[in-house]
Amino acid sequence: MDFVLETYTIAGGTASEIAAGVEVAVSEGRLSPGTMLPPVREVAVRAGVSPGTAAAAYRLLRERGVVETAGRRGTRVRSRPASTFREEIRIDVPQGVRDLAKGNPDPRLLPPLHEALAAAARAHEERPAMYGTGDDDELLSLAGERLLADGVPPSPMAITSGTLDAVERVLAAHLRPGDAIAVEDPGWTALLDLVAVMGLRPVPMRLDDDGPLPEELGRALRGGARAVVITARAQNPTGAAVSAARAGELREVLRAYPEVLLIEDDHGSGFVDLPLHPLAGVTSRWILTRSTAKAFGPDLRLALITGDPVTLGRLRGRQRLAAGWVSHLLQRGVAHLWRTGAVDTAVVAAAYAGRRDGLVSALAARDIPAYGRSGLNVWIPVADESTAITRVLARGWACAPGARNRIGTPPALRLTISSLDVAEIEPLADDLAAALRPASSGRYG
Repeated sequence: MDFVLETYTIAGGTASEIAAGVEVAVSEGRLSPGTMLPPVREVAVRAGVSPGTAAAAYRLLRERGVVETAGRRGTRVRSRPASTFREEIRIDVPQGVRDLAKGNPDPRLLPPLHEALAAAARAHEERPAMYGTGDDDELLSLAGERLLADGVPPSPMAITSGTLDAVERVLAAHLRPGDAIAVEDPGWTALLDLVAVMGLRPVPMRLDDDGPLPEELGRALRGGARAVVITARAQNPTGAAVSAARAGELREVLRAYPEVLLIEDDHGSGFVDLPLHPLAGVTSRWILTRSTAKAFGPDLRLALITGDPVTLGRLRGRQRLAAGWVSHLLQRGVAHLWRTGAVDTAVVAAAYAGRRDGLVSALAARDIPAYGRSGLNVWIPVADESTAITRVLARGWACAPGARNRIGTPPALRLTISSLDVAEIEPLADDLAAALRPASSGRYG
């Protein structure tokens, strides 16, 4: 087997230096995905270091998600190195083109923040948040009431800077590089990037409108997945929402694996009118995250977390060692928004549903299959993403390539409907029908 690396010479005096050099070469394109790297002993000879140092360098690269090792088949650069973020798979939107590629909520449906921030400032004057101040009691109380009403078992709570902040800390506390984790496919871009960066091994689960397929979850768990991430509602990018029947099926599968870490993402709370059917508590290690970003605005980087005592304890411990806490000004601002009912969930959910369901129905009338049971996106299977994006762009619309969200599922486009006006639905459906060839599937992969 030939290990001549024409565009890069492995060098460095320490494991860190060797690993850093390889990582830079991958990020700059001098080592392409799939490139086979030399065996440890050959690396040691080339770099003039001990075999132990070379082995440590490869271990660092595996932990960073840059390379993968398959036993006697050797070590190669991963097909999607962790240094290549999925968010970089994008298109340039020309001036005058309607941009439906971004996953943002509609600013018109976000609450004004003046009163909430003013109330938080007044509370700060009365009770300044200093070192050692705990999470805001009012916010925790309000969040607890909502979770109990949704059927989530009473458990310890924490506050983090968004969903991904909580997920990263919990995964780091429970898993190690190389561990397998079951993820939805297609799934949330940021989560898939995080899994790669942490050196975890993603095991894709296909899904339909009701969430992950039970047989897919069972296959992942039988294959050794130590954690699973499931989106409760408004799944990104497909809009899937776990139904009552599907929740029962998933619980039944999970009961056979009580030590698996279960992470439920309920970022749809506050802008989705479908009920929550929680899986929380079916395993001994679990968390449920509830972000406020889509309902109150992405800049309110705050999520309420509940889970088993051990996992919440580990999360808080890692949080204290890093960020310490979430700004109490944000906590009190969110508490004010909840207390005063600043967002009418039914009104906001109806607005998004009208745009989303309207587009899905309009496309169905034109024989174009599309999916979007809840949330802000519509997922449209296509034969070829590049061709489809180019054709749709030529008609004045920009959409996101499904490659950002996919692991093994077929090509698709993601359209964010949050900013669509009702009057735009029919023209958009006409243009999509003219640009795309029909694709048929009862699932997303």
